Amino acid sequence: MGIPPPPDKKPPLPGHALKPYAAACYALPMSTLPLVAVLNGPNMNMLGLRQPHLYGNATLDDVEALCAEAAEGLGLAIDFRQTNGEGELITWVQQCRGRAAGIVINPAGYTTTSIALMDALLATELPVIEVHITNIHRREEFRHHSFVSKAAVGVICGLGVGGYSLALQAMADILEQRA
Repeated sequence: MGIPPPPDKKPPLPGHALKPYAAACYALPMSTLPLVAVLNGPNMNMLGLRQPHLYGNATLDDVEALCAEAAEGLGLAIDFRQTNGEGELITWVQQCRGRAAGIVINPAGYTTTSIALMDALLATELPVIEVHITNIHRREEFRHHSFVSKAAVGVICGLGVGGYSLALQAMADILEQRA
């Protein structure tokens, strides 16, 4: 059960419990602690089990903890999520408009296939940073093209799960420049 937001603040994005480290964004003015959605696509829930020679041994829970620690140090709140469903991911992206300050996304398998995800990201009019644990350009040819990159201000790939921390640092810099 999530922590209810104060009456003057919007609740977390529907369909997802509020994380303890994201609760602060509902207790403080949004301008004090910007919310960044950290969204993960299909099969990311298999991190640590699936092809560890490519993706490493870190689990998605480890990535979430890494993001929470990085966000705290950067003065950001995060809403960290993963789904295997394209429609659910698109709904989450759409719900960020007017609610989040930016989006960090690892679209995983939807990188190369989802024009609908690209369109949803563009419609948010938010800064988007695309993250991939592996270097997609050193992998199979079909992984080289990203529809999501068309909506992203930057792409971080090939730096392992540490790429998420780098993405949050870049997002903090972008948000500070816009302030």
